Amino acid sequence: MRGTLAKDPYNIVITGVGGQGNVMASRVLSDMLVRAGFKVTIGETFGMSQRGGSVMSHIRVSPETVWSPQIPKGGADLIVALEPLEAIRVLAGYGNPSVTVLVNMRPIYPVGVITGEDQYPSAETIRKTITALAAAARFLAATDEAVKLGNPILGNIVMIGAVAGLGVLPIDRGMFETVIREGMPAERAEANLRAFAIGEAAVV
Repeated sequence: MRGTLAKDPYNIVITGVGGQGNVMASRVLSDMLVRAGFKVTIGETFGMSQRGGSVMSHIRVSPETVWSPQIPKGGADLIVALEPLEAIRVLAGYGNPSVTVLVNMRPIYPVGVITGEDQYPSAETIRKTITALAAAARFLAATDEAVKLGNPILGNIVMIGAVAGLGVLPIDRGMFETVIREGMPAERAEANLRAFAIGEAAVV
């Protein structure tokens, strides 16, 4: 049964780096929203999707209208960042004073940082920057929690659970369970359900 959205369309950006499961996160969230009765368009993944390159997916949600897949600059309502520096990059292009941001605080260092040519901002700097640019921001240890479950890539599902926990979209654990159980073997589904529950509880 369809709930309500704060805006039409409601614009979501999921961002991270290659290898974090960005595309799967966007597909799962979109599938949940379709099952909730919404029209959903998913934009292309921008950037380089191989491991280590920046990845960004656009999701546009509407009660009735199929919108073009690309969110306009400054038009994000929710940013879900699987990597903290990517959150700042997306905020610079798609942020606005009313945007909500969810951030997984485990950094993935670019090659330039690893070689000592560049510096990665401190966690404190990242938090201050994002907080200053967003109406609301929540910072999660999604990868750390996923590691406890035995698979760091489950950080993407922890973040989807956090989206549900925020209450900004009419989605819930039951929808997620349906999507996951239909899309993967039972043994994998259970770990995903645990990851979702962790993320959901982290923001409630």
